[in-house]
Amino acid sequence: MLKEFKDFISRGSVMDLAVGVIMGAAFTSIVQSLVSNLVNPLIGLFLGKIDLSNLTFAVGDATFKYGTFIESIINFLIIALVVFFLVKAMNKVINKREEEADVESTKEDEMIEYLKKISESLDKK
Repeated sequence: MLKEFKDFISRGSVMDLAVGVIMGAAFTSIVQSLVSNLVNPLIGLFLGKIDLSNLTFAVGDATFKYGTFIESIINFLIIALVVFFLVKAMNKVINKREEEADVESTKEDEMIEYLKKISESLDKK
């Protein structure tokens, strides 16, 4: 069982996932800081309030913090936008590699055909 666990952990995909989770957590804190310190004050200029997280309304004894919810939506949209651009860039790199592999395999196929023709012409003589 310990060997299986070691094999599982040492797989590249598990390590890649761990790095992705750590980087995602670090990136989330950067985006939260961006939203809290730059985006929200900018939006606050238009709404007349600097801190959106203090926006609330009360119904009876319940207090609804819709400003914090707006901040969360902004955080999500920024993260989703960055992930979109990362995936788009990765797809471009992957497609370029696939095209290069196709060109290489086409060249190999052409060489094989050429060698077959040479072999056939030698066999005829």
